[in-house]
Amino acid sequence: MPLPAERILHAIHFLRKERVLLDADLATLYGVETRALVQAVKRNVERFPDDFMFQLTQQEWSGLKSQSVISSSWGGRRVAPYAFTELGVAMLSSVLNSERAIQANIAIMRAFTHLRGMLAAHKDLAHKLEILEKKYDGQFRVVFEAIQDLMEPPLPPKKPIGFRPKK
Repeated sequence: MPLPAERILHAIHFLRKERVLLDADLATLYGVETRALVQAVKRNVERFPDDFMFQLTQQEWSGLKSQSVISSSWGGRRVAPYAFTELGVAMLSSVLNSERAIQANIAIMRAFTHLRGMLAAHKDLAHKLEILEKKYDGQFRVVFEAIQDLMEPPLPPKKPIGFRPKK
């Protein structure tokens, strides 16, 4: 059963200037427990240098938990997760050697390739827009600014700080 690329793309995070997948997300995709995945990696730690895998700092982990709905209650995770780069995910296929792991790895590699293509297209579009902007500088400044605003992801709304009196 092929995994939907969209599901994988949503699981990819950007940490330490790398696109990574967290151990729990990978374990779900591979159909194993997170504990089993981490144990398999620790038994083969020489296959996972720092550019393949790293453990999140408490600050990174806290930031990630606040960005998404991740349980921090008693039943939640007590140790910061491991993050696997694209190279680390590729290496996982040699550590987790099941049919599902192989199929998941293929889908993940395709998702990383798709993401790379999307980013390259975005850079190409931004470069073309910059050239047009220089060519038609003053005439279409407002149009170019509007397009650039649309290309940037919207910032999440900030919650007001302080006490609000009852009305």
